[in-house]
Amino acid sequence: LMMIAIQIIPMAGAIISLLIGGPMAIGLATFSLALARNEDANINQLFEGFNKFGLALAAYFLMFVFIILWMLLLIIPGIIAAISYSMTFYIIADEDSMDAMEAIDKSKAMMDGYKWKYFCLGLRFLGWALLCVLTLGVGFLWLMPYMQVTNAKFYEDVKANYLNQQSAPVAEVETPV
Repeated sequence: LMMIAIQIIPMAGAIISLLIGGPMAIGLATFSLALARNEDANINQLFEGFNKFGLALAAYFLMFVFIILWMLLLIIPGIIAAISYSMTFYIIADEDSMDAMEAIDKSKAMMDGYKWKYFCLGLRFLGWALLCVLTLGVGFLWLMPYMQVTNAKFYEDVKANYLNQQSAPVAEVETPV
């Protein structure tokens, strides 16, 4: 709601939104992960992204530029790129020792093989969103948190599978003598 209110401000709203979009996304990821993990969640977590302001701004800006560049080709590659980068803010919220480009690269690696599943997950919310429009937007007060926690749970599953793949021993191929 705060981001929508800021974007309403003529001219300055877009600049302010660009500056605080990354930190707010990290804060929302932190809050959603706490809910998804059954940990204590409080409103202050929504603003924890400002503690990593430079990192958040860099990640937000890089994702924006990369997605726009992919969209210059066509809409579909832009959507695929956005899905590939979708776990970036969860990664930054989860790990402190990463810079923006490393988080984007890790998101791309984690989403390898899961893009279609994530796209289908997003499509599942389309019907709910249409119903929320019928309630003049009031339904979004329930739908948006539900979507955020669902995305956090998706991140948890993809992360677990990614870590299992990373720790799996590589089978050695024997060469005949």
